[in-house]
Amino acid sequence: MEQALNQQLEQEILLNQVTTQIRQSLELPEILSTTVEQVQKLIKVDRLLIYQFNYSLSLTNKTNNITTDNQRKGTVKYEALASEKISSVLGLSEGENCFFPPHNSIVKYSKTFVRAIADTEVVYGKFPCLVELMQQHQVKAKLVVSIIVNRQLWGLLIAHHCSIREWQDHEKIFLKEIAEHLAIAIYQAQLYEELQKQKQTLEKQVARRTQELYDTLQAAESANRTKSEFLATMSHELRTPLTCVIGISSTLLRWSYGNRGAKTIPIQKQRDYLQIIHDSGEHLLELINDILDLSQVEAGKAVLNIGDFSLSKLSYELWQTFREKAEKNEVKLTLEQTINPQLDLFTADQRRVKQILFNLLSNGIKFTPSGGSVILKVIRDKNTAIFQVEDTGIGISEEQKPLLFNKFQQLDSPYNRQQSGTGLGLALTKQLVELHGGIVEVESAIDFGSTFTVKLPAQPLTLKNEELKQKEENSPNILSLQGSVVLIEQEEDVATVICDILTAAGLKVVWIIEGSTAVEQTILLQPLAVIVDMQLPGMDGVEIIQQLRTINSSENPKILALTTFDQQIDMEYCYTVGADECLTKPINLEYLLSKMIDLLTK
Repeated sequence: MEQALNQQLEQEILLNQVTTQIRQSLELPEILSTTVEQVQKLIKVDRLLIYQFNYSLSLTNKTNNITTDNQRKGTVKYEALASEKISSVLGLSEGENCFFPPHNSIVKYSKTFVRAIADTEVVYGKFPCLVELMQQHQVKAKLVVSIIVNRQLWGLLIAHHCSIREWQDHEKIFLKEIAEHLAIAIYQAQLYEELQKQKQTLEKQVARRTQELYDTLQAAESANRTKSEFLATMSHELRTPLTCVIGISSTLLRWSYGNRGAKTIPIQKQRDYLQIIHDSGEHLLELINDILDLSQVEAGKAVLNIGDFSLSKLSYELWQTFREKAEKNEVKLTLEQTINPQLDLFTADQRRVKQILFNLLSNGIKFTPSGGSVILKVIRDKNTAIFQVEDTGIGISEEQKPLLFNKFQQLDSPYNRQQSGTGLGLALTKQLVELHGGIVEVESAIDFGSTFTVKLPAQPLTLKNEELKQKEENSPNILSLQGSVVLIEQEEDVATVICDILTAAGLKVVWIIEGSTAVEQTILLQPLAVIVDMQLPGMDGVEIIQQLRTINSSENPKILALTTFDQQIDMEYCYTVGADECLTKPINLEYLLSKMIDLLTK
């Protein structure tokens, strides 16, 4: 009796130790290893082990999700031996052939928490595989307790004895209590691991978000710095020619209103002064035009005026224009043309192409030191015109190339700081090239010069007057209609070119600027078609179209919508509100006329 009480007391002490260890430590391997050693000594078995199944448990899923045979197997992870004579089974994985089938074993232990076997040869007599396995590891008796974690079978706590042994109830209860405490330790460790993973995930998210905020802040600071630099540069660029204009004009005024006996300014001096005033005015106009052109292109309000022009003539005129400036800077300017005479005519916006090459040549000469050279190459390749501007200037580093086509960006170098400019030229050049559907490329290295290559595809040709007449002859339906077309557009440049091409086609065009009165005027005019900009002051295009569609009329006008958006969803929205056709800006005038012909001849 006293021995039983002492043993019970020892078991309670061990349970308290295990509980205390679980509370004080999250190191699961240490808890499991120590517990196995202490329990083995207390219940005096030859071998005590923890057998863990291969599948992992989920803290949120309350059911076992076991899909493969490998997951049904397990491995001995921890063991304690009574003596060195007992063979070790650490790392042992029982063969699946010893279970019939393997899944049944897991189901069995999930439901039966404790199984005591006094004689393995008697119990496993019908299963040679298990008998052989037990004999191989000297197991005559065993006590198996399930370790259930979060209602799922995690593993088994197994006591082996090398001789037949009748397991006592207090031993079964004790081992079951130990298994329950181990389950708490395992669950606690899993919770901690899950929290650590969540912590790491949150830390990564915080780090990523912090980096995003930092990048945004850097971008904002860079934009603010760029704006400040642009304002400073622009102030200087505007002040310089204005100072010349004001200063020299003041000098001329003083001389003209001076004393009668005062000496007059020589004629040549007057001409020089007037030339300076003229050149300063031209420079001011160039600066303002660059800003306006860039803003129009970016706002989608730029319209290409497509026509035929001679590539050789255009390039020669540019060479003539810059020859004097190049000579003044002691830079050799060369023109190289590779153009088949039959392919000399090219279809694009001549003014814009000239503007592109003007900017590239101006930069090439500006940033090429005296004694250097600049070459303008013009090549016609089928439907593509290729322009190259090569210089032997200061070159551009790899780090600065991404900044090259940014607005208001002047690359930082001692030579650059000696040159004037707003930093708009190359940004505008890129926008104009892309407006034509072309590309601009640059190859450069420090001290080895730069090569800018522009590739422009031939544009659809806008109809000339002769072609319009031919079109009229082939389109009797348009010429026979005596009605008018209403154009509701706030941009004067856009409205002018649309009016010109439709008037040349034989249609009468009435231009309305203000959206608020457009519906009323359109009803009075009873046009064949209405062209409406979707973004208007007073009343937007959507409301105008919807009101026109609600009018009870025997002949509803055809409606063509103009939008600055080019996404498919925006075009589909135009059709949804009642437009018959939808075009995006910048407008291809040939395509616009073609659409109008289609609408009016249906």
